[in-house]
Order: sequence, then structure tokens, then C-alpha cells
Amino acid sequence: MKKVYYLKTCNTCLRILKELNLSSDFMLQDIKIEPITVKQLEEMRELADSYESLFSKRSKLYTDMGLKNQVLEERDFKHYILGHYTFLSRPVIIINNEIFIGNSKKTIEAVKAKINK
Repeated sequence: MKKVYYLKTCNTCLRILKELNLSSDFMLQDIKIEPITVKQLEEMRELADSYESLFSKRSKLYTDMGLKNQVLEERDFKHYILGHYTFLSRPVIIINNEIFIGNSKKTIEAVKAKINK
């Protein structure tokens, strides 16, 4: 499976998609229009080993809701990601059984290396 979970209104996501120039065999899912399902999140978690690694602590809601002052557990991370798209660290790119989370330069370079194999 080749899939990208992203946000069409996120300039960083759009820049990365353009930079990667993905082939047509990648499925793109705008998580604002088509929310992540429980099954999709559980599949991501299996590849990532934790919900926390999928969770964006840079989200404005994270601060607004006072979550940074709380001790969150795995079930909490899952709950918040399913509750609002902004809590997913974006983009999430899945290539076969490998997952790439977020927009760091290192992550995007790893995606490029994987695509160009």
C-alpha cells in the first residue's frame, strides 16, 4: 500500500507533496474532508509502534486545551487524533509496511530514498 494522509489546507503538506512528486499509485487522503477511521489509525499505530508518535504536540489545540499540562496515555493520544484531524502529525506517508511521520527534513529525505529505490 502507498498512501499519504495530509491536509489540503496545510502549506507544508502541499509543499512536501510537490517536492516528492509522487506517482499515481499513491492514494491521497485529505484528513479534513475524509477523517481517519479507527481502522486506519490502528494500522498506522502498528507501523509506528505508538499513538504518541503519530500525535502532533505542535497543534494549536494541544495548547488551547491545556493538554501540554496533562499526562497523556496511549488511549488519550488515540482519542484526540480520532477526535480532531489537527492532532495527527502530518503528513503521514505509508509505503508498503514502512511509515514516515511528520515534515522534518530527515523524514522527507527518508521518503525520497525509499521512493527512489
